[in-house]
Amino acid sequence: MTRRYCLTLDLKNDPHLIAEYKRYHEKIWPEITHSIKDAGIEDMEIYLLGTRMFMVMEVNEKFSFEAKAQADRENPKVREWEELMWKFQQPLPNAKPGEKWLLMEKIFKLEK
Repeated sequence: MTRRYCLTLDLKNDPHLIAEYKRYHEKIWPEITHSIKDAGIEDMEIYLLGTRMFMVMEVNEKFSFEAKAQADRENPKVREWEELMWKFQQPLPNAKPGEKWLLMEKIFKLEK
């Protein structure tokens, strides 16, 4: 059984940086793809409107945010990617120090 998580983060308001960020995501590093899949993330999409990003993740029973964060801390290539991406990203106003992607609250679901 899969679960869905939705997260949000802002990019810096600079058209050149946004364009560069999008180029990086046209072909992310293979080590990043492996780390995502190894964590139990089965599908991931990122949408952008202006500077606001919206991420949708479909995860399996293996996934946990804590385990993914620990694996990321131990993976030099993921740390390198995250440091590079921070050049383009900025925290949301309500983010705590060190927080990037914030989990969104589901407030509606269309019933069948």
